[in-house]
Amino acid sequence: MDVLEVTVREEWGRLVALLLAQFRRLDLVEDALGDAVEAASRTWPRDGAPDNPTGWLLTTARRRLLDRLRTEEVARRKHPLLATEAERRGEGVRTMADPGSVVEDDLLRLVLMCAHPALSPESACALSLRLVLGVPTPDVARLFLVPEATMAARITRAKKRIVGAGIPFAVPDAGVLPDRLDTVAHTAYLAFTAGYAPGTGPDLLRAETSGEAIRLVRVVLALRPDEPVLVALLALLLLQHSRRDARVADGRLVLLPDQDRSRWHHEEIAEALTLLGHPALAGPITVQAASYTLQARIGAEHARALRPEDTRWERIVTLYDTLLAVAPSPSARLARAVAVAEARGPAAGIAALEGVDIPSSHRVAAVRAELLARDGDTVAARAAYDQAIAACRNDVEIAHLRARRTALD
Repeated sequence: MDVLEVTVREEWGRLVALLLAQFRRLDLVEDALGDAVEAASRTWPRDGAPDNPTGWLLTTARRRLLDRLRTEEVARRKHPLLATEAERRGEGVRTMADPGSVVEDDLLRLVLMCAHPALSPESACALSLRLVLGVPTPDVARLFLVPEATMAARITRAKKRIVGAGIPFAVPDAGVLPDRLDTVAHTAYLAFTAGYAPGTGPDLLRAETSGEAIRLVRVVLALRPDEPVLVALLALLLLQHSRRDARVADGRLVLLPDQDRSRWHHEEIAEALTLLGHPALAGPITVQAASYTLQARIGAEHARALRPEDTRWERIVTLYDTLLAVAPSPSARLARAVAVAEARGPAAGIAALEGVDIPSSHRVAAVRAELLARDGDTVAARAAYDQAIAACRNDVEIAHLRARRTALD
């Protein structure tokens, strides 16, 4: 993968965010950035990649935007309205889940812009994920369990609504946060998922995307410290993020039972467990907050197990049963089936998989293949692995599935 491809993949969302913050012209930003990428594809192979590829693309896109604005005789818009941390530092974010003390609220403001009440919550989340956080459209589609073409059309409609209706793409103040809090929280949740388990591409995880989502939650929590949905969400994300270094070894996927638990970030686990004891989670909470809390408590069960065999799988099954009663979803049903298999055996897990369907995802077939193999039905397991491999779009996971299938021969 060359420098330009890596830069575009990792920095697209940040570049869009910087340009939107400065120019507030959604209709021009993506075109200008696309022009900059096209110029880089012509000049970098000939002249060599610049020392600061992100800065080069940002400068070139700004010039394109200013040219367009002068043509429209609105060059007065060229003055920055927001000086961002990323612009001043000229470097990418760290992937650690830092304590938030050095993170400014630029990302939050941009997500709040996308969460304009003129857009539906689903469209607002999708627009934030694509424009601000740079999640590829295929991955956004998988997060919402819809076809890629459907999601692309949804994002296009959201952008057209903002531009066509004359909705100002202005930076709102913190006063709008309470009304947009659920959308911001859901955006952070989906952004983390996009980094933790990318649906496409060569990476098993994109820690910078997950870290960005955690920083977003920290920023909002600093403004609303007793919001149950934020307390629960931060606990959940920290528990998941804490395992990032143990999930990959020599470019290969390492499943949870096989992970070196000494490589988990135990300080993040400790923080998450403390958050789960927060008084805000003791009283009545919303369905969204309850869903995050239950998922975090499931993560806590794994975190407390010193060894895989110490995991309280029946307790996890019970938590999934509660989660499905509160906020049913195909993903939760799939995860419950895995827990049932661990607690009661592969045949019980296969039975729990009955009727579970996640469109365009390989995960149901992958779990079925694993359980069939454990249950001794290698013929059916091979067929399920073939189905999973055909549906999978992540290179590392494909390699893992192929290795598991080969082991059956």
